[in-house]
Amino acid sequence: MIRVVVVDDEELVRSGVRLILGSAPGIEVVAECAGAQAVSTVQQTRPDVLLLDIRMPHTDGLAVLREIRARADTGDGHWPAVCMLTTFDADDYLSAALHLGAAGYLLKDADPGRLIETVRVLATGGSALDPAVTPTVIGGYLHRSGDAPEAVRAVAALTPREREVLTLLADGLSNALIADRLGLAHGTVKDHVSALLGKLGGLNRVQAAVLADRAGLTRRDTVSGGDED
Repeated sequence: MIRVVVVDDEELVRSGVRLILGSAPGIEVVAECAGAQAVSTVQQTRPDVLLLDIRMPHTDGLAVLREIRARADTGDGHWPAVCMLTTFDADDYLSAALHLGAAGYLLKDADPGRLIETVRVLATGGSALDPAVTPTVIGGYLHRSGDAPEAVRAVAALTPREREVLTLLADGLSNALIADRLGLAHGTVKDHVSALLGKLGGLNRVQAAVLADRAGLTRRDTVSGGDED
């Protein structure tokens, strides 16, 4: 069962998301709350996926993401797969969330099927961007990151196998699925992923997926990355 927490200051939005996800087999919304209760709720319920409004009037979604990340980095907190929910495509917010490790971005008016699929992808270690915000995220990330041009050039320095793995990672495949696709051992794929992320400047998988798109390795309609296991 995929455990989900929904954070949004609008009760109507939370109820709608709960209703949609509740109709999908294998998904359970274990809690919903406003931004002020987000961090404590995540630590108490330890969800697989957190759906987090990126811009809330009282507690900013980026502040929530930053605190959850800080706790996880010190080993004192739970780090779920995070999907930012948004009604707009302001690049400052979206690219900042990417730098903080968000694994997905979804517009609130997205099709219910896309919401369900996004939760499933994130729960298996993947990452996904709503096509409507993909160009903004890519542009905003590259604009903010001083290492981006270096990392894009580094793609050309990858071995053919590493570029192949990066392409599949950016298309949303987990390590296990990449292994099946290429006929490799799971451990071998994990080694390839670690090596290529290091060559790209120590990026995380979502950032590497964005740069793969920038380098022309992925389809433009979506950018996503696989798990870290």
